[in-house]
Amino acid sequence: MPQGTVKKLVTDRGFGFIQGERGDLFFHHTAVMDATFDTLQEGQAVDYQIEQGTGGKGPRATNVKLV
Repeated sequence: MPQGTVKKLVTDRGFGFIQGERGDLFFHHTAVMDATFDTLQEGQAVDYQIEQGTGGKGPRATNVKLV
């Protein structure tokens, strides 16, 4: 499972970005597994999985878990 850090959170819209091994990845608040989206902070270390986005969108992070 790749590791990265929370790069940016857009709390009012419910999404963020993880800086990971392959660059920046989008994640939706529903992808957070072991915490709530509201408890995440920029700079926190996370594990995640990569999934190809639908509708022509690029890859995104899923199963985001705090390290």
